Amino acid sequence: MRLAYLGTPAIAVPPLEALVAAGHDVALVVTGADKRRGRGTQTSPSPVKQAANRFGIPVSHLVDDVIGVGAELGVVVAFGRLIKPHVLAELAMVNLHFSLLPRWRGAAPVERALLAGDTVTGVCVMALEEGLDTGGVYARVEVPIGPAATLDELRDELVHVGTRLLVDTLDAGLGEPEPQRGDVTYASKIDPAELRIDWSRAPEEIDRLIRLGDAWTTFRGARVKINAARLDDGALVPTVVQPEGKRPMSYEAWRNGARPSAGEWFE
Repeated sequence: MRLAYLGTPAIAVPPLEALVAAGHDVALVVTGADKRRGRGTQTSPSPVKQAANRFGIPVSHLVDDVIGVGAELGVVVAFGRLIKPHVLAELAMVNLHFSLLPRWRGAAPVERALLAGDTVTGVCVMALEEGLDTGGVYARVEVPIGPAATLDELRDELVHVGTRLLVDTLDAGLGEPEPQRGDVTYASKIDPAELRIDWSRAPEEIDRLIRLGDAWTTFRGARVKINAARLDDGALVPTVVQPEGKRPMSYEAWRNGARPSAGEWFE
């Protein structure tokens, strides 16, 4: 099938690679603009653009360019922008979405599923519409969320499962999508303020926040990331911490250096 592919971050690379490997003709890749992705002033291409360059696939940063390339279908994976109606009127599109719709429509479905304590999530191949993740679903697969799963681990599993689902669904033919059924929830982006640990919350909630990554607190006014922790008889025990400006270290090593007084804890 002749396709247009729209995606930007690293999680959108494996589906692109799999589509090419499956023999699909990717006529055009649309991705986010080059930008600074580290220190310095030089810009670099998105992970998807780098992959497209390896395959020799033409790249654009303009969604309208999918019109006129002869594509039979557009495939959208973590593109991060809504597709305007006039484009959808010219080219049907499917989206690989990392949740079990209609639960967790929006920008951060994996993060929100983990934070909410969901025990299962999944991936959907859905029809793209003007609304936010409102289209019918062609195929879905459930993925359990382990009690100690981190965001990176869960995302990797969803990308692996979703890539296979996408290729299999296109190979089998899309057919007619099923309307979404169930309660709708929305997955807004994670606000940086949400990553500060509120130690008055339940230990299970704090544990999920830490497994999200970049959770932080303060000690004597200095910022400290809590990189990993464990639940021990209902209590949260940090295992890996990272004081600001330093490398990650074991909690025991940090405590030996910080020497908290009796009863002193993170703020």
